[in-house]
Formats: sequence, structure tokens, C-alpha cells
Amino acid sequence: MTDALTDEALDGPAGTAVFSVVYRTYASQVLGYLTARGVEDPEAAMQEVFLSVLPRLGSVHGGAAGLRTFIFSVAHARMVDDHRRQSRTPAKLPFEPELDLREDSSAETEALKRIAPQEVLGLLDALPQDQREVLALRLVAGLTVEQSAEAMGKSEGAVKQLQRRALLKLRELADVKEYLKP
Repeated sequence: MTDALTDEALDGPAGTAVFSVVYRTYASQVLGYLTARGVEDPEAAMQEVFLSVLPRLGSVHGGAAGLRTFIFSVAHARMVDDHRRQSRTPAKLPFEPELDLREDSSAETEALKRIAPQEVLGLLDALPQDQREVLALRLVAGLTVEQSAEAMGKSEGAVKQLQRRALLKLRELADVKEYLKP
């Protein structure tokens, strides 16, 4: 390689061949440098380095040592740019569902939270004993259908029917309708 390549030498097939040799010679070293320096996407940064080097190959002086110095000075500048960009970008954290403590409650639970305990007791008094017991076990005690069925000595299907009927009855009552409106 001469001290400086002329623009004419870089045009056409000869220029393509020169760039190909330069790329094959230094690409793996530039990639290793960018990776070791913590660049977020070292392959993309390496491509940017060679895209910057290509049009300026004709102005490089100092032979192979000058070319190497030039390529790594461009690589260093891309690394610095990447670190600056990373420092201004918020950290990207993966979503971890087991740490997400948000949960949606049922409409019935929300309605019961919005009314006073005395009102709840009055509303529950309007229900038959079995329906009151199911709602107390399911909504107040937080038991599952299976646990409620076991506690009441009934089948799971019977507990589901009692709960459904109790909620339908509560929705019909005028006192509850105002709480359940959107």
C-alpha cells in the first residue's frame, strides 16, 4: 500500500478490491475492540466504522500503520458515541410477571368495598342463609369454590349456583344498583 491512495485508484473494481482487503484485514479486530469496550451493538458499530473509512481511504497517509491508526481512531469515536448514547438512554429491564403485584378485582368485590359494613350486612340479610354463607366464604373469607364447598358440605356446582343467585339478587336491590353503575 502506498503512502496515500488516489481517488482514481479507489474508483471501480480496483477500489472495491482495496476496500475488500482492508475490510477482511481489520473487521475482526475492530469487532473485537468494540465488543471488549462494551458497545451495545458491536457489529452495527463496526459497519459504521467501515462506512466512514471507505470514502476517506484516499486521504490516508502513513501506509499500513497509518491506515490501522485511522481505522481504530474511527472505531474509538464510534465507541465513545455509543457510550454517550447509552448513558442518556434509560435502562431496559425485562418484564418479570412474578414481580408484578397489580391485580384486578371483581366488580362485586369493588362494589362491596365502596359501601359501609352496615350496608353490606343489611344487604346480606335480604338473602337466604345459604346464599349469605356462600358470599361470606367466597368474598369476605376469600375461599375458593372448592374450599367453600368443603366448608358448607355442598358440591362445587351447588356453591357456584348459590353464589350466582346471590349476586343476581344483590344486583336487583335498589341500594346496590347505585354502587354498581359505571
